[in-house]
Amino acid sequence: MQDYKKVKSGRLTKQSINNRGYNKYLRLDGTVDVSIDMGKFEVDTAWDGIKGYVTNTKLTLEEVIDSYGNLWFIERAFRFNKFDLAVRPIYHRLRNRIEWHICICFTAYTILLELERILKAAKSDITIHRAQELTKNMYDISYIHVRSKQAVKRILGMDEEQRKLYALVDMATRL
Repeated sequence: MQDYKKVKSGRLTKQSINNRGYNKYLRLDGTVDVSIDMGKFEVDTAWDGIKGYVTNTKLTLEEVIDSYGNLWFIERAFRFNKFDLAVRPIYHRLRNRIEWHICICFTAYTILLELERILKAAKSDITIHRAQELTKNMYDISYIHVRSKQAVKRILGMDEEQRKLYALVDMATRL
């Protein structure tokens, strides 16, 4: 409603026009007069309620529409990468470093998905977000035993919930 009042009053700034969705309906006359271009608005209403798909795939029409139903999974992946894995901001300037940064984040996301699959398969009450929190302070130490010259790996002190998570992942990786 506030945007409508701005248009009606004719007092829009360049910033308001560029950052809002209604700018395509505006006709700018000179430097002061702002009005809604009703012709463009009417043309645009002809497309209301119509959903279009553009693709270069060899899938059938039904397969394309069914695949669109999985868009939530892709959007979830972007959300995970953006917020949970903190892909951005990227402070690198060199192309290869930016690519490696994204590669590492993609690998982390793949590991996160596998962890989610393991938790779901085990019907665990540990959520993926809780698992992330639990693993933030799980540590192991690797060393070579002095006498036997054998490589030894020890998990440092874990609480009960961390042991449960570790057991689930350990069991899944052994299969």
